[in-house]
Amino acid sequence: MQKIFMLHASTAFLPLLQAEIGLLPEVMMNRKNSLYEEVGIKSILRPEGPRSWISYIVMFFFVVLLFPADALTAEPRKIQGPVDIEADTLDYVKDTDTYHARGNVIIRFSEGVLTADSVALNKSTNEALAEGHVSLKSGGDILEGDILTFNIETKSGAAENARIFMVRNHVYLKGSRIEKEGEARYRVFDATATTCDGAIPDWSFSGKELDVTIDGYGTVKHGKFNIRNFPVFYTPYLIFPAKTTRQSGFLLPTLAYSRDKHGVDIELPFFWAISPNLDATFYSRYMEERGFMEGLEIRYFISPDSYGTFYADYLNDNKNVTETLGAISRDWQSDRQRGSFYLNHETTFSSGFYLRSDIYKVSDSWYFKDFSSKNYYRDHYSTDPTQRFKRISFQADESLNSLDSTVRLVKDAELYNITALARYTDDFTSPSNDQTLQKYPEISLFTVKRPLLGTPLHGMINGTYDYFYRNEGQKGHMYDIQPLVSLPVRLGHYARFVPEFSVRETIWDRDDDESGTMPGVSHRGDRQVYTASAVLNTEFHRIYAIGGKQFDKIRHVIKPELTYTYIPDPSQDDIPDYVTPIDETNSLTYALTNTLTAKMREKDGSSSYREIVRFKLFQTYDIREARRSVQADEPDSEPFRDLNMELFIDPFSYLSFAARNKLDVNSGDWLQTNYDLVLRDWRGDSATLQYRYTQDSIEEINLNLNAKLTSQLDALFILRRNELEEKNLERTYLLKYHRQCWGVDFGYSDGDNDRRFVVSFSLYGMGI
Repeated sequence: MQKIFMLHASTAFLPLLQAEIGLLPEVMMNRKNSLYEEVGIKSILRPEGPRSWISYIVMFFFVVLLFPADALTAEPRKIQGPVDIEADTLDYVKDTDTYHARGNVIIRFSEGVLTADSVALNKSTNEALAEGHVSLKSGGDILEGDILTFNIETKSGAAENARIFMVRNHVYLKGSRIEKEGEARYRVFDATATTCDGAIPDWSFSGKELDVTIDGYGTVKHGKFNIRNFPVFYTPYLIFPAKTTRQSGFLLPTLAYSRDKHGVDIELPFFWAISPNLDATFYSRYMEERGFMEGLEIRYFISPDSYGTFYADYLNDNKNVTETLGAISRDWQSDRQRGSFYLNHETTFSSGFYLRSDIYKVSDSWYFKDFSSKNYYRDHYSTDPTQRFKRISFQADESLNSLDSTVRLVKDAELYNITALARYTDDFTSPSNDQTLQKYPEISLFTVKRPLLGTPLHGMINGTYDYFYRNEGQKGHMYDIQPLVSLPVRLGHYARFVPEFSVRETIWDRDDDESGTMPGVSHRGDRQVYTASAVLNTEFHRIYAIGGKQFDKIRHVIKPELTYTYIPDPSQDDIPDYVTPIDETNSLTYALTNTLTAKMREKDGSSSYREIVRFKLFQTYDIREARRSVQADEPDSEPFRDLNMELFIDPFSYLSFAARNKLDVNSGDWLQTNYDLVLRDWRGDSATLQYRYTQDSIEEINLNLNAKLTSQLDALFILRRNELEEKNLERTYLLKYHRQCWGVDFGYSDGDNDRRFVVSFSLYGMGI
């Protein structure tokens, strides 16, 4: 092959028609993309589409057409780089005004390569023709076909026996003929679309004729869904959205069977992409024993600083239930009106100044007990603050005893924090919420400790205003302010001593029916609490040079600390029950903290640091209790309080362990023991073991095992066991079979009061 010529488009205007038109990346199936896929406003609801193959053909041939004659006189424009054309022969036929490149034609450009057996370009008609083993590769996308024709002026063209692979969505599209009619309209004959690799895809969508307008709508005639080569679903005619943004349509259903609670359980969501900054999802759920539950989720994105989610559901419950659980009971007949709603909104006015609402409401105390296996709140649980539209922070199952709704306005500055808060609490353990204490509102001020007027003294002030409300019981206002002064002192190079003194003034003003009317009950009152304390600590450390493959050095730190606290007996006999009492205190608390911090060697040669071990012991010695005179009929003095132990081990990403225990040193009994162990390996296997124990209250075991049986089959096992009552709260078995382009989950769950079978399917890359 000879290089006939090279065109360096230094003055040619290459970027003529680089239209961002995706041929068929997300057209065939409905898709609900994350509302927060991008950070920018213009693409927050629209990921960028792949580049149109037609636009590249226009670009290449336009350069060949114009460069010899008028490109040198054209006004210079932004270039895309050189175009390099190679062929065995290159001819120009003057009679037809046509360029012919034949034999192993290769056209290289800044973003790809076009190859063909021959390429012809007619300057008069602006028509281009590539024939024989046509292949266009650009940005990872690949177009292959027998013949490719294109008209530069009308921007229309066709590819015969064509195949397209779009790398961003991993979508394969082929047809006996693919036509582009104008700027954004396509027609595909004998069309097939799939995300599966291989000559015979595991699944595909096909149609006799597909007609689509990008960012509009499309139609499919005689459409089929195929498994391997066998059609399993047919529709004679289908209209679908063909947006380059997110698409409206049905999402994959959930199929389940609940033996004791719901019977056959089917949910079919429908996603509606209303606008680039607004969408909605309709949840239609049928439960054989309860009826239809309708749910609606609305997500909106006004700007990167203002966004939110609203959800509500409703059910006319037909199930008859009679049961008692603790202090609550029910005797329900059919036609029980039930539902819930949720509003999460956040607006950031400036750095550190924001408004956030997390409002939850359910119709009854049994909502999360009846729908513990599946509900909107459980499906959207996340502790990741970066997920703006998945912000449920609690486990929405039968273990949920209360639910807090909050609205807060926060100003967080360098030296202070001001928060205005309103909180409403639903107590699910009580037959009535009338006695549950609510905050309407709370306004708090916290300042940073800093030097006072250039003196060695440091000071800070904290203040809070609360209005406590409930339908039954004591309620009213509370004002609380606490200034504090400290004097940090360095004792040479070895220790630090910090004495502190504070005065806390609490004022209350009751407005319930009992205040001011019953003997001995005052309408208003106040309390002063004086606190004197001192902290003495030091630190010993040593660095060990390990020189290992992973750990370069380890720093061992031992930090002992003594804290003395004195609070004289405050006068608080008449405080209302919404004011927290403060005990007289004369105590000494010791703490000993050991840490190991490793300097890690990264693969790129940089260094990072990880605290691999932290072990802390702390205990309080009650001086008042030690000085107490013991009478004959009284228990012996026990000045040593509970011994607290905390251990965290996190040496690398495959292992972590945490323990938080509390020991009663006087009786020798463990009051609390909590353990968390997480094991992982490079294959993706994992094991999580939790043990929770609180004396006379909780003893439970939680086990989560995930095993990769093969490269395509995962097994999941979940166990939640109540050891106090010696019963299993949940046993879940789940098999997850996944191929390159699809997956299916089979699950069985045996709960305390229900058994449930679940099957779910996934088609990867098609948004479902």
